[in-house]
Amino acid sequence: MHKVLIIEDETQTRNLFLNCLKFEGFEALGADNGALGVQLAQQHHPELIVCDIMMPDMDGYQVLSTLRQHPVTSTIPFIFLTAKVTMPELRQGMTLGADDYLTKPCTIDDFLTAIATRLQRQAELQHQPSSDAPPVLNTSGAEGIFPNCPRLNSVFDFIEANYHQPLHLKDVAKVAGYSPAYLTHLMQTQTGRTFKQWLVERRMSEARILLLQTKQSIKKIAISLGYADPGYFNRQFRQHHGASPHGWRRQSHIESSLI
Repeated sequence: MHKVLIIEDETQTRNLFLNCLKFEGFEALGADNGALGVQLAQQHHPELIVCDIMMPDMDGYQVLSTLRQHPVTSTIPFIFLTAKVTMPELRQGMTLGADDYLTKPCTIDDFLTAIATRLQRQAELQHQPSSDAPPVLNTSGAEGIFPNCPRLNSVFDFIEANYHQPLHLKDVAKVAGYSPAYLTHLMQTQTGRTFKQWLVERRMSEARILLLQTKQSIKKIAISLGYADPGYFNRQFRQHHGASPHGWRRQSHIESSLI
């Protein structure tokens, strides 16, 4: 039975979440303030903590900072619960080690999905070898373009499996178990690129292969890579390679014939 701690000073919201968790078979603990939440986390070692940010005396940031300083609680997945989230707040939470954000009001389905997904991701991470080294290229991917980053490998796997069809940030965020805003900042922090930039990079990699190894038309290649508008594909290709797909293909074939 998974153990989840809810730290929320609003009684109605806290009880709603606790009752939902218990109904779904979780062992649920509740705290109405940050100090009690820290105490319960240290005593009961929950597998996941959901904590409101705006609380009197000890806010969510202080709770997270305190827990991250103790070995027993330092690795517990932590989801912030907030009525709003600005980019400075997002950066502050990530710096402290938050795993995600839930925006109030949220539906019960969103709440339970975030809980289940985060517990699943934590289980997956526990089975992966830990390393303090910076991300390295994963040569098993197309041309080794994706970095090997445990917190983002599910994102890159999703891109690899679906780059040939229209993709949106919210789709991959849902699969990875992050909110779109958190995923965007996480990818920029970990890799220096956004989801869209990685998606385009993967598509450009495949485009080069198709241009060199097939006689497919530019329009057919664009459609096969998930571009509904071939003109948009042409513009993106030119931005990446300094030439149109047709011009790049012709020049590459000329260079190959001279070797």
